[in-house]
Amino acid sequence: MQKIKLDLRGDIREYNIGVTGAEVAGDISPGLLRAACAVRLEKENKDLRDPITSDGKLEILTFDDDFGKHAYWHSSSHLLAHALTRLYPGIQLAIGPSIDAGFYYDVDSEHTFTPDDFDLIEKEMKKIVKENIDIERFSLDRKQAEELMSDQTYKLELIRDLPEGEKISFYKQGDFTDLCAGPHLMKTGEIKSFKLTSVTGAYWRGNSENKMLQRIYGISFPKASLLNEHLEMIEEAKRRDHRVLGRELGLFELFEEGPGFPVFLPNGMILRNNLIDMWRIEHEKAGYKEISTPTILNRSLWETSGHWDHYRSNMYTTVIDEEDYAIKPMNCPGALLVYNKTMTSYRDLPKRICELGLVHRHELSGALHGLMRVRAFTQDDAHIFMTEDQIEDEIFNVIGLVDRIYGYFGLEYDLELSTRPENFLGEIEQWNMAEAALENALKKSGKKYRINEGDGAFYGPKIDFHIRDSLGRSWQCATIQLDYQLPERFETEYIGPDGERHRPIMIHRVILGAIERFIAILIEHFAGAFPVWISPVQAVVIPISEKHREYAAEVEKELVKNGVRAECDFRDEKMGYKIRQAQLQKVPYMLIVGQKEMEDGTISLRSRKEGDLGAEKLDVFIENLKREIKNKEF
Repeated sequence: MQKIKLDLRGDIREYNIGVTGAEVAGDISPGLLRAACAVRLEKENKDLRDPITSDGKLEILTFDDDFGKHAYWHSSSHLLAHALTRLYPGIQLAIGPSIDAGFYYDVDSEHTFTPDDFDLIEKEMKKIVKENIDIERFSLDRKQAEELMSDQTYKLELIRDLPEGEKISFYKQGDFTDLCAGPHLMKTGEIKSFKLTSVTGAYWRGNSENKMLQRIYGISFPKASLLNEHLEMIEEAKRRDHRVLGRELGLFELFEEGPGFPVFLPNGMILRNNLIDMWRIEHEKAGYKEISTPTILNRSLWETSGHWDHYRSNMYTTVIDEEDYAIKPMNCPGALLVYNKTMTSYRDLPKRICELGLVHRHELSGALHGLMRVRAFTQDDAHIFMTEDQIEDEIFNVIGLVDRIYGYFGLEYDLELSTRPENFLGEIEQWNMAEAALENALKKSGKKYRINEGDGAFYGPKIDFHIRDSLGRSWQCATIQLDYQLPERFETEYIGPDGERHRPIMIHRVILGAIERFIAILIEHFAGAFPVWISPVQAVVIPISEKHREYAAEVEKELVKNGVRAECDFRDEKMGYKIRQAQLQKVPYMLIVGQKEMEDGTISLRSRKEGDLGAEKLDVFIENLKREIKNKEF
């Protein structure tokens, strides 16, 4: 029989052609087979059952790998569906994919599911796990598939949407069979710990004209300890929910009169403006020129950019003087108008243009979520126009700028380089050069990164920055995207050293992303206890009694004179209550003043972080606080 050679992390092994990933994992060790969730052959993700027919580098993927998690959670969704079919005969199954954090299954049932049902369903799921049933894959032609799924309305619709003549994939575990392309684990017993978390409504195929189904969410892990950690994290996330803290701290509000259009309150504006002030200073130092472009521009511009044809359903439009206009969903076309206003010499490149542009995008009401998902937001865009030989340096400089700005919040991040997708515009040579430049810049930065094959934008490769917050959650904020297409569409040019016209290359990049979303991330990351430099109130002065109010007012005045955001708490309440309220409002410092402090010209200092710090001279405290603010300590 013909043989193939597989590179298993430097260990070259020979197998019969058609060997499966599961067989290879079992050959290495029984423990690896038990942990295996999927395989990757030469950067292509595969099911454990797929026959391997060519030489190459083979990786056995476990739950620690993203695609491994996908297989694990996908199998968990089938486990849920299996239990539901046993408990609720006649239930109609729709789809059950894995998602970023777990899985769900959409069902159509006469029974209305609530969290009270979860114990019963989980008990049945545990029975199926204990049975340790083999999960098998098989394929049928369309007629056979329709016969098999004849009692499942939604599955039949999915089958009939598949191309004619295509073999249709199914997975079977005991008395349960589901239409599915995979991947899946080998046995039900490999799903160790799971929890159903919520149930919501969801339209079939996301279309509001279709029937509302019931969507049951869940999460699963190969160890009980991982599940417990996850559930604890969810509870902590609830305590840090930016929507709750935003209201309690007086930062922002969302009104019924404008769903998806946030209103920033005075404290929120202080936070926002300090964030923007820092952004402006850093960009000025980095050689950017700030612009402001109109919120509404005419149809012809959006046709040139391609948004009118490809993004119109997400745009708000209007008619002015009998001509179509659109509220901008992106800032890029405005930056191109600014660049094209004057002819640029190669000596003027790179040209760095930045904008805090208010954009609007039509989001479905069900997708709106506090400041995380809104319909109007300020994007901290920048566009860099440059020559090909400047790409590497500019990317390197942007990485450094991201590093400095995220450093002010102690935010760590992971880097991801996304390469040429299957459907791309431009020449392959151009793409290869661009990808090499991005990768060289990443290597020069000395930072670790991973390759995300085929996930670049259709117009160019990109680098994404994934922030890790204090709960370990990942948020994609900063991005750097190379674009050869918009300069072509807008006929953007520069005069080269040869006196001829040339097309510049364009970088799109954001660092904070949407200001609103970044603020939401900060609220949850710090649980509302912001670094002093952006805290809406940096110090509150609390007089012990009414006779100490005058001294308290003098302390507040001195603080304000030195640029500290301070206020006095003159309410007719006990001192302990005032201190607790200041702590609930996450105020960094509490300055308590009484008879002794008034006589000595001191303050009794409390920190929200360290508690009682004792007596301190007011001028010493002010100098220390000014230094803390200036250095943006966190």
